[in-house]
Amino acid sequence: MEFTASQIAGFINGKIIGDGNTVIKGVSPIERGEPGHLSFVAQERFAPYLETSQCSVLVVSRKLLEEKTYKPTIIAVDDAYLSFQVLMNLYEQMRGKKTGIEEGSKIHETAEIGIDTYVGSFSYISEKAKIGDGTQIHPQVYIGKNVKIGQNCRIDSGVRIYDYTIIGDNCTIHANSVIGSDGFGFQPTKEGYNKIPQLGNVVVEDNVEIGSNCCIDRGTIGSTIIGKGTKIDNLIQIAHNVKIGQNNVIAAQAGIAGSTSIGDWNMIGGQAGIVGHISIGNQVKIQAQSGVNSNTKDGEILYGSPAINAGEYRRNYVHFRKFTEIVKRINNLENNSKQKPNE
Repeated sequence: MEFTASQIAGFINGKIIGDGNTVIKGVSPIERGEPGHLSFVAQERFAPYLETSQCSVLVVSRKLLEEKTYKPTIIAVDDAYLSFQVLMNLYEQMRGKKTGIEEGSKIHETAEIGIDTYVGSFSYISEKAKIGDGTQIHPQVYIGKNVKIGQNCRIDSGVRIYDYTIIGDNCTIHANSVIGSDGFGFQPTKEGYNKIPQLGNVVVEDNVEIGSNCCIDRGTIGSTIIGKGTKIDNLIQIAHNVKIGQNNVIAAQAGIAGSTSIGDWNMIGGQAGIVGHISIGNQVKIQAQSGVNSNTKDGEILYGSPAINAGEYRRNYVHFRKFTEIVKRINNLENNSKQKPNE
């Protein structure tokens, strides 16, 4: 698809500086701009690219512009980052969606498929499953019995959705994630570990995005819940009966153990580990590689393993780095104190 700078400016209420008839055919990162492409400059550290970028059109935050002539056509906006997001979403919508059921897929006769849906080749939809209008089921997806998927969802290739899972509207599940597999529940006995049946399900609320290769276990009894608007990165494990609130972001390789409750608007860094049966408040920030083993209050910032208040951790880290020197000083003081009585 091709657009002129003026058309793009109209989508985002931008002001043209330069040739509004400049045509763009693609997009580029600002560091690797190409002629005929669009990019954006939202931060001062990228402002030098206004002089050097090969892009034909740049969306730029007004505060970064000077009273001078620029080689690319400029579209001046209040916030270039947000405006570029708007453009990307519009572009995604314009690309259109597939519809219809491709050859090689299998849909049980009791399943209900909404209008304008797409089911790719070699996907399987089990008995009494319900798929909402406009939802895209890509090739090689498995959907278990009594699964309910809402409207305008996107289920990418290789996803496995176990029985009785409920997924809301406008959700995205990326390739090879598994939703609703058994929770990790075993009872130790003299003979070994006996499996505890996992009889619950997973509930994914509206506007959730789940990255590739994630595993979300169903509840032992009751539901594992992923709250509205939560965004989950790749390679994340969420155990049985975890309850995650609304609008959380969870970065790659994090793990959340069973029956933990997480509030709203939290940020969980990559490789963070959270033990089971604790409660995380609202607007908590857990920094990367932290290990959280106790309840947290609203608004806390945690770091370390086991995680403590981030400011306290940083203050103590100064001493950690000098620990060998501190031990030597203590030993010297002790030796000196022992020698003085004999002098």
